[in-house]
Amino acid sequence: MRTPLPGVTRENFVREALAGVTLLAIAVPLNIGYAQIAGLAPVAGLYALVVPTIVYALLVSSRQVVASPDAAAAALVFASLTGLGIAGDDFASMAAAQAILCGVFLVAASVLRLGFLANFLSRPILVGFVSGLALEVLLSQVAKMLGIRLAADEEFFAQALDLALRIGETSWVSLAMSAAAVMLLLLGRRFVPSVPGALVVLVGATVLTVALRLDEAGVAVLGVIDGGPPEFAFPALGWAQWLALVPSALALAMITMAEGVLISRSYADTRGYPVSADRDLLAFGAANVAAGISMSFSMGSSTSRTAAMDQLGSRTQLPSLVLAGGSLILLLVGTELLAQIPSPVIGAVVAVAVIKLIGLGELRAFFRLSRYEFGIAVACLLGVLIIGPLGGLFLAFFLALVNLARRASNPEIDVLHASEDPQETPVVGVPTAGVAGVLVIRFAAPLFFANGAVLVDRVAEIVHAAGSGLHAVVIDAEGITDVDVTGAEALRGIERSLRGADITIAVSRLRPGLRERFAKFDLLDGVVEFDSNRAALSALTRGTV
Repeated sequence: MRTPLPGVTRENFVREALAGVTLLAIAVPLNIGYAQIAGLAPVAGLYALVVPTIVYALLVSSRQVVASPDAAAAALVFASLTGLGIAGDDFASMAAAQAILCGVFLVAASVLRLGFLANFLSRPILVGFVSGLALEVLLSQVAKMLGIRLAADEEFFAQALDLALRIGETSWVSLAMSAAAVMLLLLGRRFVPSVPGALVVLVGATVLTVALRLDEAGVAVLGVIDGGPPEFAFPALGWAQWLALVPSALALAMITMAEGVLISRSYADTRGYPVSADRDLLAFGAANVAAGISMSFSMGSSTSRTAAMDQLGSRTQLPSLVLAGGSLILLLVGTELLAQIPSPVIGAVVAVAVIKLIGLGELRAFFRLSRYEFGIAVACLLGVLIIGPLGGLFLAFFLALVNLARRASNPEIDVLHASEDPQETPVVGVPTAGVAGVLVIRFAAPLFFANGAVLVDRVAEIVHAAGSGLHAVVIDAEGITDVDVTGAEALRGIERSLRGADITIAVSRLRPGLRERFAKFDLLDGVVEFDSNRAALSALTRGTV
């Protein structure tokens, strides 16, 4: 029977608990920033650290992956809700409802074992999508660091132009604080990575702001944060509002599926413990539902916090429970300590965290390795910036499907050529009459509507090139994993054409499951079957068939 916290022992309890304290120091300032990115009150970010974190930690199979809102998800929440024209008091309710829908989709995916759908979000799509969101977040944080407020309802390029035109409004005190914060964060990451740099910088900046009364000099501060435990409520929305949230919630669920399962498997393989993708999806789903009913917003896997815990030697979910407990204490008795945190420094913390999400290195690699996939990534990135996150995601998803169909419609079709000894294994050769007028043709793909005509044309070319000495053709079916109605019709056309030319048609290495499909489509009538290419060559060259 599975224990609630696998991996926790008497020997590692103290180490895991101390890792949780570090996680608390990292998560609190970041979640405040992410809540602001999402257009929500800072306390919504703290609510995500309590009940949703507990639910996730107790359900997940991964011993290390940390669940939390992140910059990309927060940006998608903000962009999707503002795109629907949501503002005012309804914004928080809609964000909570969006999290509930996201959670429902993830739970359904777990129950139906649909984790494989995450594979359709290819790496180029994820890189382009997250890079586009990261650029949007970075622009908003740069504006905050300069002390300039941008219109929230404008798209990326309009905001960038607005910022450039208003650069003269820069608050030099805010800029100086932000620049110092960025420098300290980067130096801390480089030389003392074990120290929670975000916490140190925010505490120092807050002390400086209070001591020098920088808020009176024009430096924006976080302001009063409502204290108290999370408030539980179910969003009171109409059916039309719920339906309007479905596309963005589905996008959040797909991204959580893709990233969460990938990260979970990666750490499990590295550290040597079992995980269950379906159980992880259930945990993410339940955590999102908990986030929605506790007035927070959508959650996913946190790559940066997971990596930080791994570096500290943590191999359990105990740090997440410590994080939840510490966040609850902060909400009950310590929110007043957060009121004087300077907003430009929060912007610097978030900017340093999010800049790692701009995948310039991966985009360069895509350009070098595959121009088409580079194009998919760039299309997704530009789509996010021009037509919004959902439009960019669906555009790139469509391009990925086109790429999949393009590849499947042009499969490898090889002519296997043998020596005069039919006992030797056939290898890729040239279209000649082969051994005593026998050719072996290998088709390496599922046979379906997109490539049936390609097979027909290629076989015709091969038969024509082989000349009049050809009397038998063997279709090596080992690489054929499936056949549909259109593919079956194409294969029947090949059979009729070969019989009309008095050429024997044979099939070899037919998988048992595929044989049932062939029989169902009447593709084996009058066709000779062989277990191997060697057996086919041996029989056909001797004329025993």
